[in-house]
Amino acid sequence: MDERAGYGSREGWTAEEVLALRRRLGLSQAAMARRLGVRQQTISEWETGLHRPRGASARLLRLLAEERAPYDAGDGP
Repeated sequence: MDERAGYGSREGWTAEEVLALRRRLGLSQAAMARRLGVRQQTISEWETGLHRPRGASARLLRLLAEERAPYDAGDGP
C-alpha cells in the first residue's frame, strides 16, 4: 500500500481510488491502460466498479501511485 498517496488499501483498489489516481496523474483511460499494459476497457471496468485490480495490476497501480503528477507540489521526489 502506498500510505503517502492513500491509494490501494489492503482490501485492494476501489473504483474511486483508481479514478482519483488517473486524474491526479492527468492521464486518459487509454494512456493509463498503455502504462499498465492493459486494455482501456479494463481501466473503465475498474473505475466503474465492475472489476477490481488484482495481482500484478494492483502492484503496478501502487508503483504508478508513487509517481509524482506533473502538477504535484513539493520539494524533491
